[in-house]
Amino acid sequence: MKYQSLLAGAAFIFCSLSGQAQSQQGWTDLFDGKTLNGWKRLAGTAQYKVEDGAIVGTTVMHSGNTFLTTEKEYGDFILELDAKIESSVSNSGVQTRSHFDPAGNGGKGKVYGRQMEVDPSERDWTGGVYDEARRDWLYPLSLNPGARGAFKVGVYNHIRIECIGNEMKTWINNIPAAYVVDTIDQKGFIGLQVHGIDKEAQAGKNVYFKNIRIKTKGLKATAFPAGVYVVNTVPNSLSPYEKTTGWSLLFDGKTTAAWTGAYKEKFPDKGWKVDKGVLTVLSSEGKESANGGDIVTKEQFSAFDLSFEFKLSPGANSGVKYFVTLSEKNTGSAIGLEYQILDDALHPDAKLGRDGNRTLASLYDLIKAEKQARFLRPIGQWNRGRVVVYPDNRVEHYLNGIKVIEYTRGSDDFRRLVSISKYKDWKNFGEAEKGHILLQDHGNEVSFRSIKIKKL
Repeated sequence: MKYQSLLAGAAFIFCSLSGQAQSQQGWTDLFDGKTLNGWKRLAGTAQYKVEDGAIVGTTVMHSGNTFLTTEKEYGDFILELDAKIESSVSNSGVQTRSHFDPAGNGGKGKVYGRQMEVDPSERDWTGGVYDEARRDWLYPLSLNPGARGAFKVGVYNHIRIECIGNEMKTWINNIPAAYVVDTIDQKGFIGLQVHGIDKEAQAGKNVYFKNIRIKTKGLKATAFPAGVYVVNTVPNSLSPYEKTTGWSLLFDGKTTAAWTGAYKEKFPDKGWKVDKGVLTVLSSEGKESANGGDIVTKEQFSAFDLSFEFKLSPGANSGVKYFVTLSEKNTGSAIGLEYQILDDALHPDAKLGRDGNRTLASLYDLIKAEKQARFLRPIGQWNRGRVVVYPDNRVEHYLNGIKVIEYTRGSDDFRRLVSISKYKDWKNFGEAEKGHILLQDHGNEVSFRSIKIKKL
């Protein structure tokens, strides 16, 4: 008995000292290891309980997404916790700066805000950033494939989330995962999700959370390695990280200094306008290059990472071309590899070509973009395009963060596709060492912003 008392006393002293040290470092526990004090359940009917020093959430049939949220709201913070999912059929997440709409979801209530995804499926997007019940995926982990595989099913994984100013960064087991710059939500609650289910095989599955702590003062942002792509939702801007890692703006929202007319010595006098941070090609009733004509960058590029946002008007057609040499002197639009920009539902070009290779985000007339409808933004809203050309001539097309095409310039497969395309008569089509970036005037109103590039 005396021995047990000594042990208990020593444990008490250790815990007290540990708590004092943590407090001195600025950390505060959000979970006491015994109760759910300071937390409340919102939205669904999934169950939460405390077991062996962990919060255990259990899936319930037809409950919808359920959240255990902090009663307190937080602005800038660093959050750390350990999470475990016992089955790959489950799904979870950690809400940050989030909110509750009691009238949402048919009166059942709706939680919305940025969530760090916990995704143990084959897709393996744990660490990505999902905007729950609002904008869908902001940072699919297809943008940082090196972080896939960091999360392990059936064991505790360490999670770190930094929300400082307009930046949100995530780590899984100390591996950098997602980096988002976003001005929406300066404060809100933190929440632990049990995902809604509709299959019996998914019922009764548990997700575990423990060692939940937060720091809100004396914050110092942790640096990310240079190769991580940033989703920056602030139009026409570069974050300090983007600037130091080689990104530059091709359109700053104010001037067209980086651009000129294709086959011209200056920017077109008509057919294009800059207004309120947006570069727009004006309608000319679908007449290709008959108004202002295409515009091209003054600089030429070889290996690069190009990012841009575009907004289509109903039935519109345009494109972002790359490796444009302007040597062909053809009539109409200048020749180059093209990231197709199109209203697939209303423009007839979507049904031409072969097997859908003229649809949105496709390599025009060569390779169809494989995309899911859920990752498309409606006509009239902004979509995010991206083209990556590596030094070894591998090329990738992305649409709203999802990779939809991958090919290699100059490969046998590429040349075979060219030989059966409308470009078959152009010698060495698409294989130039360098070329201009082009925005196409196809006679329809299409807007662009946040055009930025990084040389590789």
